[in-house]
Amino acid sequence: MNMRNKLLTLLLSTSFLITLWSCKKEENKIFFEGGTPPVLTSSITGTIPLAFNNKDQQALKLSWTNPDYKFTTGLSSQSVSYQVEIDTTGSDFTNPNRKILSISNDLSLTLTQDQLNDYLLNQLQLNTTMTHNLEMRVRSTIGSAAVPLVSNVLKFTVKPYAIPPKVAPPASGKLFITGSATPGGWMGSPAAELASQKFTQVSPTLYVLNNIALTGGGSYLLVPQYGDWGAKYGGLGANNMNNVNGDDFKANGSDLAAPASGNYKIEVDFQRGKFTVTKL
Repeated sequence: MNMRNKLLTLLLSTSFLITLWSCKKEENKIFFEGGTPPVLTSSITGTIPLAFNNKDQQALKLSWTNPDYKFTTGLSSQSVSYQVEIDTTGSDFTNPNRKILSISNDLSLTLTQDQLNDYLLNQLQLNTTMTHNLEMRVRSTIGSAAVPLVSNVLKFTVKPYAIPPKVAPPASGKLFITGSATPGGWMGSPAAELASQKFTQVSPTLYVLNNIALTGGGSYLLVPQYGDWGAKYGGLGANNMNNVNGDDFKANGSDLAAPASGNYKIEVDFQRGKFTVTKL
């Protein structure tokens, strides 16, 4: 056999081996064969009772079955991730305010009354004066959020409870601003009320002053009765160490530093114990 024939034979052999290896590689591909949507159950049905006095007690326990993701090689050994979705009835889990809880591998979730109530108030923003219809479901995925499977939907009714305010609001139902940062300066004792420095009570725990001129470098405090230093609201730390755009506050707190000179809207939220200062 001459050199040319030897080379041709070698090329044909190599081509055959590559083709054979490719076929074997094709045969070894792993394919997803399916899974079973998780079945969701709850420790409670119908109405979920919530009460501030029972906030540390269990509200409900959700449990679900393993979706058993199966591939051509058998059941998957990869980690399965779950998302518990809580939404109001009728939203079909498209509400941007719905609560989503991510869980890895576990097949259950226990919520205290305090936790669930927090989701209802702060995430879903539900009213505490009425009963609401809720829906819950579980979505499972494997790997990088692949092959989602969705459970059955459980329906509940629930009435969230109002949380006591973080800072007790003024019993007078009034709130004023006073200080070197304000047009009226520091109030005298006694002194007549300054209507221009009086907040509007929007709710039992929210007060708003829509427009006031503040002087940068000055300080201020909030008082429930103008001309009376018997009560005041201020910062948590030392004088003038607050965030000038808004911060936490408390009863009998320290002087608050004003932002740069200009006109501002001030909101004081006793429910959350926070105030905000917004430039107009």
